[in-house]
Parts: sequence; structure tokens; C-alpha cells
Amino acid sequence: MKIDEIYQCFLQCTSVSTDTRKIEPNSLFIALKGDNFDANTFAQEALKKGASFVIIDNKKYMTDENKMILVPDSLKALQELAKYHRQQLGLPVIALTGSNGKTTTKELINVVLSKKYNTKATIGNLNNHIGVPLTLLSFDEHTDIGIVEMGANHQKEIEQLCTIAEPDFGYVTNFGKAHLEGFGGIEGVIKGKSELYTYLQENAKTAFVNLDDTIQKEKTENIVRYTFSTSTKSNVEITSVTANPMVKLEFNNLEIQSHLIGIYNSNNINAAIAIGKYFNIEDKDIKEAIENYIPTNNRSQLLEKNSNQIILDAYNANPSSMAAAITNFLQLDGNEKIAVLGDMFELGTESLDEHKKVVQLLEESKIETYFVGKDFYANKTKKTNFHFFETYESFSENIKSLKPKNKTILIKGSRGMALERTLDVI
Repeated sequence: MKIDEIYQCFLQCTSVSTDTRKIEPNSLFIALKGDNFDANTFAQEALKKGASFVIIDNKKYMTDENKMILVPDSLKALQELAKYHRQQLGLPVIALTGSNGKTTTKELINVVLSKKYNTKATIGNLNNHIGVPLTLLSFDEHTDIGIVEMGANHQKEIEQLCTIAEPDFGYVTNFGKAHLEGFGGIEGVIKGKSELYTYLQENAKTAFVNLDDTIQKEKTENIVRYTFSTSTKSNVEITSVTANPMVKLEFNNLEIQSHLIGIYNSNNINAAIAIGKYFNIEDKDIKEAIENYIPTNNRSQLLEKNSNQIILDAYNANPSSMAAAITNFLQLDGNEKIAVLGDMFELGTESLDEHKKVVQLLEESKIETYFVGKDFYANKTKKTNFHFFETYESFSENIKSLKPKNKTILIKGSRGMALERTLDVI
């Protein structure tokens, strides 16, 4: 069956699913294969649960020729269907990638643009070779602007996602020390993330650029671009930025008080302002959208518990975001501080050295710091205010007995560390 024929089946459905546990009536189920599963085996179950059509790539499970669509590769069919759908809609698509801040920036852009347009954006962090197609398939004839987050941990991934999404606009949040193992070092990160710039340049599309970032500035010199800056002439000029702990900034003589913690979040806000201005959102609406945005899902959340003020930033961590969070934490005024820092993953051969740099970053401070995880433990020192724990379990027993009161506590670590569990023991 050709892609245009598959598309006609898709148009008869109200949703798309790759998980039979989340099947909705009148959905299109696409049977994907993973390392430990083959969703072809659930094709019949999907029909029983209400799917109108099922895409499979194993003839063995073809039991209903009217409702089952046999293709050579279900994943490729998903990607081709998403690309075809995006082309039929013809709406403007904004793509964003980067080492840190993608999801927060995406959500900020979404709330700003939704002041004037019917927008749809990537849900959560469904930003890979499966999530991007599913995001595109969620757009419909009522969508004015699509916002697509793109994640990657290897070369050529952003390039592939661009060929599927065909973005009209692109933004790279930053180039940091994330997924070093897959990219092969920081130069590999820059090369991989810049694949978005390559697509924009080759297709005469527009990049949103932070001129305060020298890499962004240099990489986009030959691209159509719309710029923002806090220090140099640009399309959108941010005149003041502070954070103690929430980011506050000014542009066009308008003050914006956000609910985002840390100066490292300021460029996420600045990008949303710039993109809002490009799409002619009124200044007052930009202010309202940003001031009403409250982060969730363990991303830069400010919480109160048992007299403690807690900065919960435990969704993810890499050397760049960890250094930014610590630097901001050191500058905060107020209560006595405690830092709970968990291991950073996917750093490959550079992991021990990068964890050592984090420890060194705090050596001059008097903050009580709890380092949790094997790589931090391998860099343990005898500094009296440093405490190293190889496992979360040993740390939790210690902090539970401590029962901190009236402290400002930073909790930061990679997703696999699940440091949000600390909230249950303090």
C-alpha cells in the first residue's frame, strides 16, 4: 500500500498509538519493534480494543486484510506518514534542539504563541525518531503553528528528524556537555546539534539566534536569522536580567517576573520572547504568558517542605547544566544551603573527570553537599562539608536522620538517579 493510501486510513482515525495499553477507539495502531518486544504480536489486541486500522510489518500476524496494513518496516511507515501529513497541512513548524533547556524553552514558546495562535507542541520529551513523527501526526487542520522538540545523542539524528519534520524555523538552545559518550566529545555535540542549522541553510529557512552565544552566532552567519541579545544590537534586546532565585528581566520597558529559577533559565525565556515578537505577539501578552508559566515535572521547581525551600531540578543533568545550577545556587541569598547532587549519565570515558570538576567547583564553598552515585563516590575527598554516597539508599538513610530545617536545598541529578525521591525523606 502506498503512502497516500495509508494516509487515507489515517484520516479516518482520531488518534495514533504505538502502545496497546493506551489504545483509544477509532485510533491507528502502529506496531513497532524494540530490543525486547515486537508489537506485531499485539496487532489483534489493538483491533479488539477499538483501533480502526493497524500497521504491521510481519505477515505472520496478518489476520484482517480490511483493517491491517502490511508494510516492509513499521517505523519507516510511521516516519513517512508523519512527513506526508506535515506536507499536506503546510503549516509553519518551529524545531528546537540543544544540550540543555529544550523542553522548558518549548513550553515557553508554546504558551507565548498560543496567545494568538492555535499551537501544538511536543508532549513531554517525545523528541526522538518515534516521538517527532507522533508529534507531527497530532497536528491537524486547526493547528496554526507546530512546535517540535528534537533530541539526539549521536551524529545524524537531528539531520534525520529535520528530513521528517521539514521545519521552517529552528532554534538551538546551547551546545553543552551532554551525551558525550554518543557524540564523541563536545566538538561532536556542536556538530550534531548544528545539523539543524545545515537544514535551515540548505532550505533557505530561518534560525532564531542568541547573539550572546558565540557558537550560535558563528554557526548562523550565512543563514537567514532573527536574533536576540542582552548585550549587543539585535532584533530583540533584553535590557536587564537577574535571578534570586527567580528570573526577572526587562525588554521594551516591560518587566517580566518569571517562576523559573536560575540565570541559566534566562535564555529560555529570552528565546520565547524573541519568537513571540517574530510572530507579532503583543508585549503584554508575552509578559502574561511567561509570568503565568509554572514549571512542573521536576524541572527547576521551587517547593516548600518542612520549613525548607527546595530547588528541585532532578529531571536531567549533564556537566553544563550541573555547573550552571551550582553557580546560580552559590549566588543565592537567604537561608543556609544544602546541595544534593546525583551522578550524570552518558558521559563515556570523560565521566569520572567531569564528576571531579563538579566536586572541584564546590571546593571553595562551605555548603553542606551530598554527592550521590558511583562516579561522584569515585572522586570522594575528605572535605568536612562534603558527604559521598555510592548508592541512593545509603544517602537516604543519612539525610533522613539529619532532618534539615530552614534550609535552601538544591536537588540535581540525571533522570536515572531519580533524586526527587529525596522529597520523601526530608
